[in-house]
Amino acid sequence: MPSFTAPQGHQITYECAGSGTPVLLIMGFATPASAWSHQLEGLQHRHQVIAFDNRGVSGSGSPAGPWLMADFAADALALLDHLGHARAHVVGQSMGGMIAQHVALQAPQRIASLALLATHAGGPSARNPPLRALPWLLLQSVPLRRARVAAMARLLFPAAARAGGAMADLAQELDRDYGGGQPSQTISKTLRAMRGHDTGARLAQLSVLPVLVMRPDLDILIEPSHSDHLHQAIAGSKLVGFADAGHGAIRQNAIAINTMLLDFFAEAQARSAQGPAG
Repeated sequence: MPSFTAPQGHQITYECAGSGTPVLLIMGFATPASAWSHQLEGLQHRHQVIAFDNRGVSGSGSPAGPWLMADFAADALALLDHLGHARAHVVGQSMGGMIAQHVALQAPQRIASLALLATHAGGPSARNPPLRALPWLLLQSVPLRRARVAAMARLLFPAAARAGGAMADLAQELDRDYGGGQPSQTISKTLRAMRGHDTGARLAQLSVLPVLVMRPDLDILIEPSHSDHLHQAIAGSKLVGFADAGHGAIRQNAIAINTMLLDFFAEAQARSAQGPAG
């Protein structure tokens, strides 16, 4: 994967696929860019699709000092600068959706559209994961690779999806993306940054943008009600639910999500081409 030097001096690794209007994919907690493989493949026939490893993950460097969500957002904007893109469609999954909110709040003029999947606005009500997710989260610290991957399957996919025929392929993806784990420093510093995430009082500012909120209805890691809150707080946003999906919807429901994103990008671009009403 290519890399560039971010303003804080650390390397950020990334990959690009396709050509056209850029789409920036921002991944969640301690997860490499490879987790976007379905979207890199499914969106590239219409767009230049960009995915990157967040600081401290896989090939990206780990700058000294504490990290804030604003720092993760600055990395994303620096990547757009490096690639020469003034604007992009931005898609954030889980913690990546938190970062995407900060990107949009810091630089709304850089956002062609904003898609938020399985994420929340932060604050006291969102800082702790649901109790039903805790046993599988705790298993992430065990040294046995197989146990870590099995725990991720429980966190990401509902029982019906785990019992389906596609699970063998999904299990291989989970082993690729989670089997090796990430450095303990990355885990601790990222967790602290997430605990400081709170955009609730500023969400109304995002109403000037085309915003799509995607809610996996069987998510055990981030309560689906948080998606409802985002939709209610961002006037004009569009909310779509996935009745059978868990936190791993970008894999489990990849075709539906890719189709929805492509339609959403096209609508946003048509709206931009029309200019302001009046």
